[in-house]
Amino acid sequence: MTEYKIATIPGDGIGPEVLAEAIKILEKVSKLYRHKFTFIEVQAGSVAIDEIGEPLPKETLKVCKDSDSILLGAVGDCKQDALSDHMKPKRALLELRRALGLYANLCPAILHEPLKEICPLRPDIAALGINIMIVRELTGGIYFGDYGRKDTELGFAAWDTELYTTEEVRRIAITAFDIARSRKSRVTNVDKANILESSRLWREVILEVANDYPDVKLDHMYVDNACMQLIKNPSHFDVIVTTNMFGDILSGIVSQITGSIGMLPSAGINNGGVGIYEPIHGSAPDIAGQNKANPIAAILSAAMMLRYSFGLSQEASAIEKAVAEVLSSDARTEDILSEKAYVVGTKEMGRLIWEAVE
Repeated sequence: MTEYKIATIPGDGIGPEVLAEAIKILEKVSKLYRHKFTFIEVQAGSVAIDEIGEPLPKETLKVCKDSDSILLGAVGDCKQDALSDHMKPKRALLELRRALGLYANLCPAILHEPLKEICPLRPDIAALGINIMIVRELTGGIYFGDYGRKDTELGFAAWDTELYTTEEVRRIAITAFDIARSRKSRVTNVDKANILESSRLWREVILEVANDYPDVKLDHMYVDNACMQLIKNPSHFDVIVTTNMFGDILSGIVSQITGSIGMLPSAGINNGGVGIYEPIHGSAPDIAGQNKANPIAAILSAAMMLRYSFGLSQEASAIEKAVAEVLSSDARTEDILSEKAYVVGTKEMGRLIWEAVE
């Protein structure tokens, strides 16, 4: 029996609801495949600010560092918008990524066959299918660069600095090319090299790494064109590699063309195995506690954890197949509802997927 220690961070809003369903699925997988998953719950985000006084308590960071992997629900609450930057709930995510060296964010965006009817794109475009992996640099760029304000003769000025080193670009490029080899062997680099010096360095390093992958086709797009092509011709894309900020934007686009932000999982990983796995959606406090949230992104995030941190591909596939089976049965949470489907709540969707796992 293989044992794994998993830190769980329910977080804020709908986070505890969707994470609870993902944990139930993992508990079933552990019995079916004879693994032992030990879950250790810790706090981060808005709830940690309320209870402990900081977004990422020291004990939470210690538990996360000592665990084999981390599952997270969601963090964030607008009631802390007025707090200083280092005290806001989202700071917990940034600090966790930095402390654990999680430089690569993987966001798979798949348009499931039963959801094509709710895809906002033209039916002929949706019919071609969407299966994209966004590989986003996660610990550098403008989100981690120098920032500040100063007084000028025209009033206050503010700045945020985009900075990348060759090593930061090289390691995310290697991640993207390696993943492409297990897919359709195509990488699209997204940058703004016609304007930004940081993007010009980014592209130079991408081209250098590409020389080591002659079997992988590489093309380049400026970020504005990439946004357009994701709407016009999403089937063109296989693996997208891009910067922290651009990846954040593109993930938002793919969350809609694949049906709902409630469908997209993500992973923050390094090359050492430990990772943070979380749905890309926010805490959605407006529907928290109402049994309305879609737990599928959290459940698929758990499947990603099995595959990328634990190397349990068969177990991950069992979860993914269960999700596809339930979607084919026309059970839907409100965010992915169609005319032919019927509404189920968070717990019922989780139960249906739990029953389908084999």
